[in-house]
Amino acid sequence: MSKFTRVDTVIPDLFIIEPTVFGDNRGFFMETYNKKEFVRIGIDVDFIQDNHSKSKKGTLRGLHFQNRFPQAKLVRVIRGEVYDVAVDIRENSPSFGKWFGVILSEENKKQSFIPKGFAHGFLALTDIVEFTYKCSDYYHPEHEGGIIWNDPEISIEWPLEEYEINEPLLSEKDKKWPTLKELKFSRFED
Repeated sequence: MSKFTRVDTVIPDLFIIEPTVFGDNRGFFMETYNKKEFVRIGIDVDFIQDNHSKSKKGTLRGLHFQNRFPQAKLVRVIRGEVYDVAVDIRENSPSFGKWFGVILSEENKKQSFIPKGFAHGFLALTDIVEFTYKCSDYYHPEHEGGIIWNDPEISIEWPLEEYEINEPLLSEKDKKWPTLKELKFSRFED
């Protein structure tokens, strides 16, 4: 029996990972990543960098990608709750421009596996969020790209009202990304 369950989404190659959690009156234990177990459920990626961010409620980070040296990511929340979103930007994909969102939280312990060729972002839904992720390549700032969070053609249904968030908190960079239609990116290259 695998220590992880892969849950397919409506977008090919984008998965939710549910770890096996062992809990008792002392707390819990779980593996968050195991190369052999991930290969067993069909995810064969070498992760080479771990990142950790802290955000306050209403912070929206994204939608980010790298044109060259694209990254697959394994993301999870260790404190709080986020609405995590991935957008398929693989030019020849039948789901190009489609998005999928999922609640990730310290309570549900779900993870999202985001393959290369996706833009990624999340909205912090609780007062404090700590978000960690593994990446399959190093960050290359000169190849960073992004899509504006409220692109009308993608039409992501961010749960702003549901969580009483008037306006998302954005970095200056995230306020200026183009729409997917305006993007002029070369094909993803390793």
